[in-house]
Amino acid sequence: MTPAVEVHGLEVSYGADGGGRRTVLRGLDLTVAPGELVAILGPNGSGKTTLLRAIAGTLPAEGGRVALFGRDVAGWQRVELARRVAVLPQALALPDGFRVAELVEMGRAPHATRWFGSSARDAEAVERAMADADALDLAERHADELSGGERQRVLVAMALAQEPELLLLDEPTLHLDIAHQAALLASVARLQARRGMTVIAVLHDLNLAIAHAARVAVLGGGRIAIDGDPASVLHAAAVGELFGAAMDEARTADGRRFLVPRSGRGARNEPSVLADRM
Repeated sequence: MTPAVEVHGLEVSYGADGGGRRTVLRGLDLTVAPGELVAILGPNGSGKTTLLRAIAGTLPAEGGRVALFGRDVAGWQRVELARRVAVLPQALALPDGFRVAELVEMGRAPHATRWFGSSARDAEAVERAMADADALDLAERHADELSGGERQRVLVAMALAQEPELLLLDEPTLHLDIAHQAALLASVARLQARRGMTVIAVLHDLNLAIAHAARVAVLGGGRIAIDGDPASVLHAAAVGELFGAAMDEARTADGRRFLVPRSGRGARNEPSVLADRM
């Protein structure tokens, strides 16, 4: 089976203050099968958003290869790619003056078959997207009337309206309260299972990843340092090394495991030993 995403030897760097380059990704490898839900984790500055942008084709690689559905990402026409891949970045402004239903309908643009108006299929896709993003109650509201969390739900609905085969989410729970964080990720997991959609989501919260992702890939040292089932690979010692903070494992009353920073031990400033080894 052809992977949905193949990343081999990916190299990406940025211009550094005072000249020179700062390498962010160093020969990174990642393969994601069709229908997988993978959470990308890592310390601040580890390259999570950079990796997502490289996969989306919006950030050219300096070395290595990124392929989507068996074809090099650079070989896709943008409209053609937009019919199969939806991206939710960390920050995306919503244009004022539009109702939410109209904004979500804009997500159907790659599938447009007529100059004016929407088809019955478009209307169905928009309604389903708003329902899945818990945004139906916002349909008649305008963008400038929305809170930060409400705007995030609308952005998710716009991405879902594309009916993508691959959904790339960069901190989708940003600005959401605890209840909406859990509801959104549960909805994404249901969509992934029901539609067979491939999902790659950058998450900040380790425990959200443990609860909702079947696979996690943790960045460290510019590569994938940890990869696998979160219950098997997210151990306190390894996570603590990567994030520079002592961690403890705890369990809920029903036996579910989660990770917490150890009381009285702050984050270290020096680079992670484990990250340097990778």
